Amino acid sequence: MSEVRLEQVRSAVAGGREEAAEFLADLVRFPSLPGREAEAMEYAARRFAEVSQVERVLLSDSLLADDAYSSPVAGLKYEGRFNLRLRVPGSGGGASLLFNSHIDVVPPSQGQPDPFVPMLQAGLLKGRGACDAKGQLAALFLALLGLKRLGWRLRGDVLAHVVVEEEVGGNGTLAMVRRGESADACIVMEPTDFRILSSVRGAVWFRVITTGRSGHSGQAGSTISALKMAVRVMEILEQYHARLLASSRGLPLFDQFPNPMPITFGQLNAGDWPATAPARAVLEGVLGLLPNKNHDQVIAEMRQAILDGGDDWLREHFAMEFMYRHDAHVLDPGHPLVTSLQSCCREAGLIGEVSAMTASCDSWLYNNQLRIPTVVFGPGSLSFAHSNEEQIRLDDIGAAAVALLLLLQHWCG
Repeated sequence: MSEVRLEQVRSAVAGGREEAAEFLADLVRFPSLPGREAEAMEYAARRFAEVSQVERVLLSDSLLADDAYSSPVAGLKYEGRFNLRLRVPGSGGGASLLFNSHIDVVPPSQGQPDPFVPMLQAGLLKGRGACDAKGQLAALFLALLGLKRLGWRLRGDVLAHVVVEEEVGGNGTLAMVRRGESADACIVMEPTDFRILSSVRGAVWFRVITTGRSGHSGQAGSTISALKMAVRVMEILEQYHARLLASSRGLPLFDQFPNPMPITFGQLNAGDWPATAPARAVLEGVLGLLPNKNHDQVIAEMRQAILDGGDDWLREHFAMEFMYRHDAHVLDPGHPLVTSLQSCCREAGLIGEVSAMTASCDSWLYNNQLRIPTVVFGPGSLSFAHSNEEQIRLDDIGAAAVALLLLLQHWCG
C-alpha cells in the first residue's frame, strides 16, 4: 500500500475517533452482565447500523440442550434475547473476513469505584468492559466507520458476530456457530496487546461434590469430613495437572510459558459449624488444556485420577460435573491470515508479534467446528481485564482500527 493510501487510512480513523470514544463510553454505561445484555445490544445495533447491515439473531432455550453448552451460571434463559450479525457486502470475487466479539461483562471487582461510569483521563478510558470486550467493539466500529469514510467498496464480504455470554463459556458464539456461517477467515477480538494469537489453550470448568459422615468433633472416630475429602481432591488434581503439563511440552508457541495451562481452585464451600464434620463439600475450579489433549480426554483423566488417588471412601463418595468445555485451537503461524495481519500491523506501526493465548475464548468454535481459520487479536491488555483497574487507551483503539482497515483492503480486496 502506498504511503498516500496509508495516510488516508490514518486520516479516516482519526476523523472517527470521537465517535468511537462516545460509542465505547456509552457501552460501558450498560451493566451488561450475562442475561442482562439487551439494552447494550439494542444500542450496539443502532450504532452499527450506521456503518453496516445489522441482523438481530434471536436466541432460543433450545441452546440449553446443546452438548457444548456452558453452565457456570444457573438459571439463564434465552427466549427474547439476541446476538447481532453485521455485514458489509462486497461487490463479489473477494475473500470474506469475519469478526467476533462480545458485549457481556463480568461483575464489578472488589474496590472498583463506579464500574459502569466511564472515566476518561488523558486518553485512557476506565470502566467495566473497557477492554474486555467493549473496547474491541469500539475498534471494530471505528474500522467500519473508516471504511465508510474512505468510500471503499471491497470485493469480499465483511462480517461480524456481536455476541452475548462469552464470559460464561461462549454460549452466544455457540448459537451463531450452530446457526452456521461461512467465511474465509475469522478474527476473534479480545485484548491481546496487539499480539496475533494463532494458538489458544482450552479449558474445563469443574465442580467436585464430596460427601462424608457428619458428626460432633467429640466423635472423631465415627465421622468422615467431606471438607477433608475435598482437600484431598485438590491434591490429586494438582498432581494430575503436573503430569498433564509435563506431557504437554514441545508444543510450538506454548513452550515459552512456564505454565500455559494452569489449574485454579476458585471456590470451596462446606460446613456450617466449626465443631462439626461437614457431610458435603463443593469444590469448583478451572483446568487449562493444550492441543495435545481434547476436553473429553481431560475430563476422563480427571475422573480417573480421583479414582486412582482416593481412598476407599472417596472413590465411592464423589461426583464430578463440568460446566465449561473448550478445546484448544491451533492455526499454523504461516497461514495467510496470520502473515497478512502481521504485515498490516507492522505497516500500522505495531510489532505484530505472533504468540499463544494462555486463556481460553470463543476462537475454537470457529476454528475447530466451522473450520474457519481463526486468530485472536485486539487492543488493550488482558492484565487489566476483570480487574478493578480495567482500562483501554483510545490511541490503541485507533491503532487497531488502522491495522484492521489495512487488512480489509488486503484480504477482501
